[in-house]
Amino acid sequence: MSKKFSVHIADDHEIIIDGMSAIINVEDDLEVIGRSLNGKETIEWFKENHADVLLLDINMPICNGIEVLKSLKNLEDKPEVIVLTSYDDVKTIKEVLELGAKGFLPKKAAGIHVTEAIRKVLSGEEYFTDEINKKVMHSLLGKPLKDEGMENPELVSTLSQREFQILKMIAQDYTTKDIAKTLFISTRTVEAHRNTLYEKTNSKNVIGLVNFAVKNNIV
Repeated sequence: MSKKFSVHIADDHEIIIDGMSAIINVEDDLEVIGRSLNGKETIEWFKENHADVLLLDINMPICNGIEVLKSLKNLEDKPEVIVLTSYDDVKTIKEVLELGAKGFLPKKAAGIHVTEAIRKVLSGEEYFTDEINKKVMHSLLGKPLKDEGMENPELVSTLSQREFQILKMIAQDYTTKDIAKTLFISTRTVEAHRNTLYEKTNSKNVIGLVNFAVKNNIV
């Protein structure tokens, strides 16, 4: 029998937990093993238990999702976190990413994309809908993301939000340690993203990445 990956769902609406569970539990390799209705319950559950993935609502009573993320950072065996929310403002997205979330899923799209998102984060990638990716890229650039003036807009659009963020920081002369510290990730994770960027942009070194960023109006 193949390994089943475990999922915990934290949301203050039981109907959402039930709906998500029904979608997830029909998958051969996924299983919902825990649920909580507020942030305090979520924190207490993870003190005694482990799940591979946490689907976390930001707007919960007693203790919200942001506080949960802060608490989980202290765990040795942390789950991969996908944030569920009705809000998709850039400020919230940036905050949860800085606290270690690996995916951001608007509730309106969760039923369609939840299993895809779970598998993405389990494979070490991040998950964002196309709409979220564009919003965050716009914010990182400080201007609308337009094809005009870009040498390769189609390739730029394939970059994940985190890849885009790291590429911009590399082009701004951040060191690996600086990037890791700023984004609250390990240097190994930064190096892995940089290697992916080499492959995606067909660059051989950091100079190639900087040239790509300049030619595509990323900096």
